[in-house]
Amino acid sequence: MQIRRNVTTGTLYLCATPIGNLEDMTFRAVRILKEVDLIAAEDTRNSIKLLNHFEIKTPMTSYHEYNKIEKGHKLVERLLDGQDIALITDAGMPGISDPGEELVSMCQEAGVPVTAVPGACACVTALTISGLPTRRFAFEAFLPTDKKERQTILDELKNETRTMVIYEAPHRLRKTLLLLREVLGDRRISICRELTKKHETVYATTIEEACAYYETQEPKGECVMVIEGKSREAIRREEKAGWEELSIPAHMEHYMSQGMDKKTAMKQVAKDRGVGKRDIYQALLEE
Repeated sequence: MQIRRNVTTGTLYLCATPIGNLEDMTFRAVRILKEVDLIAAEDTRNSIKLLNHFEIKTPMTSYHEYNKIEKGHKLVERLLDGQDIALITDAGMPGISDPGEELVSMCQEAGVPVTAVPGACACVTALTISGLPTRRFAFEAFLPTDKKERQTILDELKNETRTMVIYEAPHRLRKTLLLLREVLGDRRISICRELTKKHETVYATTIEEACAYYETQEPKGECVMVIEGKSREAIRREEKAGWEELSIPAHMEHYMSQGMDKKTAMKQVAKDRGVGKRDIYQALLEE
């Protein structure tokens, strides 16, 4: 895209919108939405209700997953012409699990300023009320619909030590919980639904218990699953058990075949097995 420098460019504002409770709309977001030249919305039918509630009369256009490339170029052209545009999603922060990230990338490439008007975000909201550790977390949004790609992601999460946050639709919740049980085993999990709304619930349980619960209960509402990470101690136990399946000579050969000298390999084998180097030496003598 050719960048035109003969006019002052506009700014793209990423405006967070409420994830449920309209009172979570910020004063700044309302002001920005009233002042910009255009609002790009994920679903104009949903967003018009929000705009009407706050008496925002700014023109609106659609920007969603299925027109993000073609419409994205048109929006960048308007920004390069000096117009200010606000991007909003159906709920929460644009750019998180929606095509907003594509538009931001286009703007950066074209030299268009981008700024955020922060506010509600389902991921952080669920994490903070989940009762699980919050210092380190991994956000996965919605798992891929493609079976092979989804399995790849779950396999990567198997040894994730951080708290994990995953979005899920109610009609897929049961199937996803069964997959989590199969790949991750039984972990603590908090299933958060109807966040910030009247019937907000946080179901703090385990994956095993959640699978049993939803066998008889119909899932309702968009869910955010906050899942306990794997403990480093558990990872070490599994690694040690894996090494112990090898004979000590085979374990030594594993490292020496990679170029390690005998002394260094012996030290690493002892570390893997949680024993002293002398124990490895004695075992090799006995062999």
